[in-house]
Amino acid sequence: MRQIVLDTETTGLEPKQGHKVIEIGAVELIDRCLTGNHYHQYLQPDRDSDAAALEVHGITSEFLADKPRFADVAADFLRFIEGAELIIHNAPFDIAFLNHELSLLGSSFGTIADKCKILDTLVLARKLRPGQRNSLDALCKHYNVDNAHRELHGALLDSEILADVYLAMTGGQVSLLLGGQGGSPGDIDVPEIRRASADRPPLRTIYAQAEELAAHEASLDRIDKASNGATVWRKEPH
Repeated sequence: MRQIVLDTETTGLEPKQGHKVIEIGAVELIDRCLTGNHYHQYLQPDRDSDAAALEVHGITSEFLADKPRFADVAADFLRFIEGAELIIHNAPFDIAFLNHELSLLGSSFGTIADKCKILDTLVLARKLRPGQRNSLDALCKHYNVDNAHRELHGALLDSEILADVYLAMTGGQVSLLLGGQGGSPGDIDVPEIRRASADRPPLRTIYAQAEELAAHEASLDRIDKASNGATVWRKEPH
């Protein structure tokens, strides 16, 4: 499973008002593991950033003056993301800008959705944490993801942070250290496994009472409702 965690920085909030993408950052996940493969590009937008946007990302027109335009990098960018699932926080914002940039190049480029699946982590976070703040900073705090090194927003840095948040949101343990994968036997305390004696009497089986089963089912119902039916334990195995 190939996923690309992506973020952009822009000159403003609305592409229909002529605002443009000025930075694209994306990191690759394969089977939920960061590969170290990434895409990062600053872009010349041929316009200044709004003052409010400049306060957020700090990327000046002077810095962007010698950078390529989106048309110069579009093919490479699309090759990097094609066929992957894009993971984006507040995806409609970034996708609208990227689709606008593609539309300026002609209909042959299509849209981002033609090339990728899209997962919006803001939508996911609202399902998992209804009624709470679900900005990237708020999620970092909730899931104990360190973002102390971020003074300004940057597309590549934010995509790296979002990758950590996404993995924490969607699966708890995301890696397992096995023999031959970067550790030594002394790094992990492995308990000794002992087989039971053949002449040991059988263990007693204690079955749940009806009221205990009912309470368990009620708890499953609450969890299933809170996750909008995303739970898996009641689904038939394949």
